[in-house]
Amino acid sequence: MDLDKIKKVIDLINENDLSEFSYEEHNKYKICLKKGGEVPTMIAAPALGAAPAASAGAAPAVASDEKIVESPLVGTFYAKPSPEAPEFVSVGDEVKEDTVICIVEAMKVMNEITAGLNGTITEILVKDAEPVEYGQPLFKIKVK
Repeated sequence: MDLDKIKKVIDLINENDLSEFSYEEHNKYKICLKKGGEVPTMIAAPALGAAPAASAGAAPAVASDEKIVESPLVGTFYAKPSPEAPEFVSVGDEVKEDTVICIVEAMKVMNEITAGLNGTITEILVKDAEPVEYGQPLFKIKVK
């Protein structure tokens, strides 16, 4: 995505009174624009599989057929859509690229996080309602 396209998206955000816009190009990049006050701010992050800038704690050991799903932003991890609802996924569950596996709340915005790949959840690395950092490992998924 070039700078001109980003400027056009910012104009659309302002014209339509949106507070947030996210776009991800599979395995290339993810961009999230959030409006704070009068001027939108931009948060860009590498997509799943790219090296994180920083992560909380040591990276977990990963088998050759496993991938780590990392937090795309700083916030609070939620394993379920509401306190009384069941968890989005459990260990052993099959997931597809577009399967919602958790929510990360940032600035009172609930951001649904998808698996980003097809496979089986082998480990959940974060507890419900725990704060997470950008790039922090959230799940291990055995790739299919």
